[in-house]
Amino acid sequence: MINLLRFLHKHHFVLLFLLLEAFAVFMLTKSSNYHRSVVVNTTNDFAGEIFSIGDNITSYFSLKQANEKLAAENAALRNKIAYLSILEDTIASNKPDTIYHYLAARVVSNTINRRNNYIILNKGSADGVKPDMGIVSPNGIAGMVIGVSKHYSTAMSLLHKYATVSVRFKNNDQLANLSWYGGDYHYATIEQIPTHILLKQGDTVVTSGHSFIFPEGIMVGTIEEAYVTDGGDMNTARILLSTDFNRLKDVYIIENQQRMELDSLTKMHTNE
Repeated sequence: MINLLRFLHKHHFVLLFLLLEAFAVFMLTKSSNYHRSVVVNTTNDFAGEIFSIGDNITSYFSLKQANEKLAAENAALRNKIAYLSILEDTIASNKPDTIYHYLAARVVSNTINRRNNYIILNKGSADGVKPDMGIVSPNGIAGMVIGVSKHYSTAMSLLHKYATVSVRFKNNDQLANLSWYGGDYHYATIEQIPTHILLKQGDTVVTSGHSFIFPEGIMVGTIEEAYVTDGGDMNTARILLSTDFNRLKDVYIIENQQRMELDSLTKMHTNE
């Protein structure tokens, strides 16, 4: 209270001036329609600017919820597209195919500068996540789930010593295996490519669908450079990965809903 009295005493001339100015404007608007309209319009403009700023601030802080909602909607759309694609193949070939289910998730932690890198996601067993599920970004593959807790899961990043992915060259359907040997997170390597296979810079590399983890045809990257190995009998290709791991935020966890059945058949052949 004492501070308030000191403030009023110190600035009483300014406050009196502002009070008289406000009273003068009030009397002016009372006596003149023109001045009244000018004041009303100015007040409306000022109020509009204030509300606009408030709305922008509110919208900014709502971006996280909006992004999560958008990611969930994208996952639902991916599920519908996958189902319709499988339905079309089933009708055309009269045989069943693997159905993949997509779950939207957000990256909690991610490394790119180690020899073996990992991704932690905000979805776990409570959301139906299990080991050996694939992880894809909006631009391409990102990794594979290896550990699950109730609300979180850990994925082996594609940038890992043991992350080998079955791929194919889109222009000629030739199969190959892609690996990451450390260094620049933008690039991976495909080795042991027969020399008769034509490789061109910019050619697309996609998943083969043979691993039961990723659906066929998901983007992996493009050929940056192809060269012959020292022996001269095989080619090696340097692949520019389509996923930017340094900006990994929103991803999708892929569940192969017929994985157990396929695995049981694979074990049967292995035990023979």
